[in-house]
Amino acid sequence: MTNELVKNKTLENDITRKVMPIVYSLFVLLAVYYLFRANYMDAASNLGIALIFDPFNPKIQWQQRPVYQKAILFTHVFLVIVLFVYAFAI
Repeated sequence: MTNELVKNKTLENDITRKVMPIVYSLFVLLAVYYLFRANYMDAASNLGIALIFDPFNPKIQWQQRPVYQKAILFTHVFLVIVLFVYAFAI
């Protein structure tokens, strides 16, 4: 019985690791679409929602992540903040 649970948990983790980057990419693409439509608030919120779906391995702690992953995520958060400020300023 425990072998089945371990297999199911491993399968669930594999599926999650494959699906998360896809969902992340879809939200980023949706944000880009809203940017082209000049709907900045929707773009900012979709870009922020994309951060929920970590495109990298979520099992790795922040301190152990490579520098390029940290840079991408910090840039992403910075863009979300800039878009929200810009959307409220308009």
